[in-house]
Amino acid sequence: MKRVAQKARRVGGRLPAISQRWGKLNLLATLVRRDLEAQYKGSILGNLWPLLNQLSQLVIYTYVFSIVLKVKLSLAGFPENSDITFGVWLFAGLLPWSAFTSGLIKSGVSVVGQPNLVKKVVFPLGLLPLVPIFTAFIESSLGLAALIVIVAVSSQKLNATLCLLPLVWIPQLLLTAGLGYLTAGLTVFLRDIPQTLGVILNFWFYLTPIVYPASVIPQEWRAWIFWLNPMAAIAEVYRDLILLGEVKHWGEWGVATLISAAIFCGGLAVYRRLRPAFADVL
Repeated sequence: MKRVAQKARRVGGRLPAISQRWGKLNLLATLVRRDLEAQYKGSILGNLWPLLNQLSQLVIYTYVFSIVLKVKLSLAGFPENSDITFGVWLFAGLLPWSAFTSGLIKSGVSVVGQPNLVKKVVFPLGLLPLVPIFTAFIESSLGLAALIVIVAVSSQKLNATLCLLPLVWIPQLLLTAGLGYLTAGLTVFLRDIPQTLGVILNFWFYLTPIVYPASVIPQEWRAWIFWLNPMAAIAEVYRDLILLGEVKHWGEWGVATLISAAIFCGGLAVYRRLRPAFADVL
């Protein structure tokens, strides 16, 4: 904590605007690294636990939907109607969702969980909600690497569209950060926000075609789900880039990026408006 405080003072010192921004990025990287180290400190498997949690979800959902409920699908280059095919398809959709929900839930309590930084240190409070978001995103990269290996082994190829993955991370991070700023600011004043968020995310999960194909959504509802639910578009674009090797959802991707950018700007504006009162409430 002392090292973080020292870095914060240096960032807030007499530096030009550009140097302050680089200083904040450096401080953010330090906080994320510290968060990653602290979460699993002392455990034998360390930061492999997020990967194991993701794989456990994959096994459970594959068993329920593919084996018990007999949900089957076909992907070019993969065994037809195979449990492995359903598993990689499911995992490609779960990865962005897991990073989104994990980062958002922890971001919502990031301010109330650090009252000392809010009260006693000249600290750039705009970084607090971003730390758990980037931590969850980095943890999901382990699952992404595992998925790419599984896809390469199963289909005997790597799609060139993998190079476009950083572009789909933009709306994903904007959406998570925007909602993270909003919930982090509101939670300082309304402590029911984290519990409410958990309920909303449960509904949101099943309104997003992650564990079921989008083709089962009634035609009259399908367009609304994709155009108004950025996570639906993001999950499908992940599958396009990793599994199919072509983008079939350009329009939805563009709209998701615009909606995510609007949510980010709105969430950040609310956070900045509420920020001066944080110290008094905490």
